[in-house]
Amino acid sequence: MKIVAGGIKGGSGKTTLAANLAVMRAREDRDVLLVDADDQQSASEFVSLRTEEMDGDPGFTCVRLDGKAVRDQVQRLENKHDDVIIDTGGRDTTSQRAALTIANLLLVPFGPRSLDIWTLERVEELVEDACAVNPDLRAYAFINRADHQGNYNQETRDVLTDSDVVDFIPETLGNRKSFAIAFDYGQSVVEYTPRDKKAIREMDALYDTVFDIVPASE
Repeated sequence: MKIVAGGIKGGSGKTTLAANLAVMRAREDRDVLLVDADDQQSASEFVSLRTEEMDGDPGFTCVRLDGKAVRDQVQRLENKHDDVIIDTGGRDTTSQRAALTIANLLLVPFGPRSLDIWTLERVEELVEDACAVNPDLRAYAFINRADHQGNYNQETRDVLTDSDVVDFIPETLGNRKSFAIAFDYGQSVVEYTPRDKKAIREMDALYDTVFDIVPASE
């Protein structure tokens, strides 16, 4: 399966999402390839930290690719792995568009803020362009860094569920420091101690939903 963590808003949590999915999938004895297709190379930095923490074995393979090479090299490598997870940058880049031509699933995190929601129309255009080449692509949005209280979460949910192009995943990740702290140690939030039970529950629920969706895209 080829999953893209994408979108066009920087800072929405795509790399954290991709890293957590890669770690959790590998923990189920899947052979995972994590592709860093982001100019900031945050996923590569995460894997470097993780390699140090895990005595040289991060548990999965990571490669850095850019531009059209994302499509070409993933097509060459995909048969060597059970799952491919591609982290793209927070812009409409050649790398992201190349990834979407071969992906089964696009996951787009949205923060409960106007600046994030205003990008939905452009995300829809990106998905429609990709589907013209890759009609099997399925796109899903979810709320990341959700507020602990207030109306923004529900307002964001209402906007996302109204899209005819991008489906909505109801599972939500809260705005919890444990995600960032775990990332800084090269770990998934489900590994890091002290354990944040709420964050783990949220990540487990999102993970289960994503990999329940994936087989339907075959």
